Amino acid sequence: MTHPLPSGVASRTFETPRLTTHALVAGDESGVPILFIHGNVSSARFWDETLAALPPGFRGIAPDLRGFGGSAPLAVDATRGLGDWADDLHSLMETLGLATATAAGGRKAHLVGWSMGGGIALRLAMDHADMIASLTLTAPLAPFGFGGTKDVAGARCWPDAAGSGGGTVNPEFLKRLAARDRGADDPASPRNVMNTFYFKPPFRVAPDLEDAYVDAMLTTVTGEGNYPGDVTPSPNWPAVAPGARGVNNAMAPTYCDLAAFASIQPRPPVLWVRGADDQIVSDTSLFDLGYLGQIGAVPGWPGAEVYPPQPMIAQTRAVFEAYRAKGGAYRELVFPDCGHSPHIEKPEEFRRAFFAFLVEQSGGAGR
Repeated sequence: MTHPLPSGVASRTFETPRLTTHALVAGDESGVPILFIHGNVSSARFWDETLAALPPGFRGIAPDLRGFGGSAPLAVDATRGLGDWADDLHSLMETLGLATATAAGGRKAHLVGWSMGGGIALRLAMDHADMIASLTLTAPLAPFGFGGTKDVAGARCWPDAAGSGGGTVNPEFLKRLAARDRGADDPASPRNVMNTFYFKPPFRVAPDLEDAYVDAMLTTVTGEGNYPGDVTPSPNWPAVAPGARGVNNAMAPTYCDLAAFASIQPRPPVLWVRGADDQIVSDTSLFDLGYLGQIGAVPGWPGAEVYPPQPMIAQTRAVFEAYRAKGGAYRELVFPDCGHSPHIEKPEEFRRAFFAFLVEQSGGAGR
C-alpha cells in the first residue's frame, strides 16, 4: 500500500559503488547536509515528519539501509559488526560529494541515528571522524551491542555471547513479518509490536501514518543473511549464540564494540536523546534475555551473578564520559513519558532540541 510522503519530502534512488540506495530527501540541495539513519525493522520512512520540518539552510538525506525499504537486499556480514552499513553510507556520501571536510563548500555532514542507526552512526564516526560535523543519537544501540553483556565495560556473560544475535528474535514476530502481516489480531504482529514497544502506550500516530510505518517495517528482508540472521547452538543459557550473518548478529557483542568512539579524532559534539520509558534500549529492556530471565519470562536463568540484565544506558554513558574525558562533548536529554522513538512521540520537543543543536554546530542555519 502506498501512502503519500509529507510535502517537501521526495523519494530518490542513488547508485553507489557498494549499493543501490533508496533515500528520502528534503530541504535545500545546497544546504548543510544531514544524514538520517533508521533503526532495525524500519526504514527511512520513520524520519519523514522530521525531514518535512527541517529549518531553512539544511539538506536532509535519509537512506534505507541494505535489506530495508527500497535499497538493495544485500546480505549483512555480521563478522564486521556494523561495518557493512557504515561502509554503505560512506559510499553514499562519496557519491553525493559529502565525504571530505572540503566537500559541499567545506560543510561536513551531521549524522542522526535512531536505535540500531545510532550504533551505525557511531561506527561511521569511528571510521571517518574527519567528515562528521556532529552526531545526534536518539535511543541509540548500546556501544557493546544488544544482549549478552553484564557490566559497563561490556564484559560478556558467556565467552560465546550466548543470549544475543539472530536466535533471540520472537519466532511469531518473525513469522508475521515475513508474511507481511499488516493486521492487529496478535500481540506479535508488526503493528502491535510497533505500538507496544517502538512507542510508549497509549501513544499512537495518525492512522494513515501508522499504516505507512507498518508498511515500512514490512519491507524488512528476512532470512539468514538479513533479518534476523543465522543461529549457532550453545551449551550456555539460553542455548543460542550469534551466527556470522545477518542483522541481529551484527549487533551481537561478538562483533559489535563501539568503545573506541571515545578516542576518535577530531571529536564532533554529541546530542544523546532518549525516552525515560524506553522498553527496547534500557537497563531493563524487555528485549534483553538477561532481564527477561530475571523476571521469570525465560526459564532456566542462571542468576544475576552470571547473567544480569545488560546495563545499556550505563554502557552508553560510560563511553560518552570517556569521550568527554578525552576532550569531546556530549549532552544527554531524557524525555519523560516517552518510549523508544522520541522523534515521533515527542516531535516538537525533539525538533526544538535537535534544530537548535544543528544551528549551534553549523554556525547558523545553513550558512
